[in-house]
Amino acid sequence: MRRTAFTLVELLVVIAIIGILVGLLLPAVQAAREAARRMSCQNNLKQIGLALHNHESSRRNVPPLGNYNEYGSSVYWSLHTKLLPYCEQTSLQNLIDFSKPINQQPHVAKVRVPYLLCPSEINDRERPDGPTFIHYPLNYVGNAGDWFIYQPPHDRGTGVFLLNRALRLAEIMDGTSNTLGFAEVKAFTPYLRDGGNPAGNASRPESPQEVGLLGGEFKTDSGHTEWVDARVHQTGFTTTFSPNTLVPYSLGGRNYDIDFNSAREGRSATLPTYAVITSRSYHTGGVNTLRMDGSIHFVSSTISKTVWQALGTRAGGEIISDE
Repeated sequence: MRRTAFTLVELLVVIAIIGILVGLLLPAVQAAREAARRMSCQNNLKQIGLALHNHESSRRNVPPLGNYNEYGSSVYWSLHTKLLPYCEQTSLQNLIDFSKPINQQPHVAKVRVPYLLCPSEINDRERPDGPTFIHYPLNYVGNAGDWFIYQPPHDRGTGVFLLNRALRLAEIMDGTSNTLGFAEVKAFTPYLRDGGNPAGNASRPESPQEVGLLGGEFKTDSGHTEWVDARVHQTGFTTTFSPNTLVPYSLGGRNYDIDFNSAREGRSATLPTYAVITSRSYHTGGVNTLRMDGSIHFVSSTISKTVWQALGTRAGGEIISDE
């Protein structure tokens, strides 16, 4: 009897062919998965946009970035907490006592809110804050303007989410279709804070390299890790630099891509707050954004800085001709 079987050479050839086919197929599978994640991310922003417009229809304004009734106060609940009932999260908002500080309500701060997290985020995890307190991060944050955030007690920045003041859509003079509402950020972003510099009127930094020279206390990995916190380095972004711009900072032989907050809001009666909070994502080539008219746009990382800054102002009078 003759027995038929693969020779060793034939077996090796078949294995090699299968390996080649898998190598050709894998990038296509990965691309399909990323396309699905990007679409899911856009759906999250669409849900936030609907909540924002429902809030405006109900209350005739969009929520403030935060409210600071007295300096040194720790009562600083984010705009996201105000949108909860419009995202089918009324039961979660009912757990919040807005008259009390966040640090007295750990049962709220540690909640994972699914629509605030991009499927591509690699740090979808809790952040311990002290021995017993836990925060949960987020990836979608509000437009706080292009650089200047707040000068106590009344002067506010150029964005659509302001401190101690709710904005009406009619005040967006550039038009809701030409003004950013929300954009993506990465969780666990390192940042500088509370250096008090610049302390007076200051123009926007022209290059990312200028930011690290402003100094401050360095936090290695806690930016955008507190969805309940109203401060701009947690739940806001600025359009100082285009999406995914590297803002370099070196310390202890390590290089970081940082954000910057000159003086945390609510901590001083005199110091202004300037911020460089760059929109970043894990999507290839850009970030997902929500305009104030509710439309979703994927913005390329190569967008002109001038155009990006114009999209970040509510009443700058700019003419936006391209992206």
